Amino acid sequence: MHTSTSETYGTAIYTPIDENHPLRGQSPYSASKIGADKIAESYYLSFGLPVVTIRPFNTYGPRQSARAVIPTIISQALTQDKIQLGSLDPVRDLSYVKDTVQAFIKAAETEEAVGEVINVGSCKGIGIGELAETILSLMDCDKPIAVDEVRIRPMKSEVFNLVCNNKKAEEKMGWAPRHSLRDGLAKTIDFVANNPALYKSGRYAV
Repeated sequence: MHTSTSETYGTAIYTPIDENHPLRGQSPYSASKIGADKIAESYYLSFGLPVVTIRPFNTYGPRQSARAVIPTIISQALTQDKIQLGSLDPVRDLSYVKDTVQAFIKAAETEEAVGEVINVGSCKGIGIGELAETILSLMDCDKPIAVDEVRIRPMKSEVFNLVCNNKKAEEKMGWAPRHSLRDGLAKTIDFVANNPALYKSGRYAV
């Protein structure tokens, strides 16, 4: 099982993004993942190693790193006077962690998945600004959302639109997400609220 990322696609040429979408290394992270994907592919083609490459779109949930945008929004809402984020425009496809884990289990159990690259996501996009508003609404919290210039990625590096086409995952593995965004966010809010020591909301975690 090889873990890739939706970042390998770069800013979408078309959406929803299927596995035939061109790859683009818009950051050192995405470039390194593209390289890893191709190494995994080469071992399958050259040596018959039973490799499955899963490309999760943005996974979130309890225990997520403080570097990620959802825990950042929640922890700031709990402790700060305003929510400070980078660009509010990028669109992301968010999958609750239990759905992503189930996709890996399905891939490991499915012979037809061997040698394949398979996207895992919800097929629904949400802008970062709208995401922040949704979280604040679930928390019954009325705080302003501000753009912090320090948190904005370089323009050529920012991936603006990532929305998954998960048809292949459904056809090959019988997988589809089961958790709604609002339900997953509610569970994540509960975890962050009950584990404040894990999240330093006054510091920008890179």
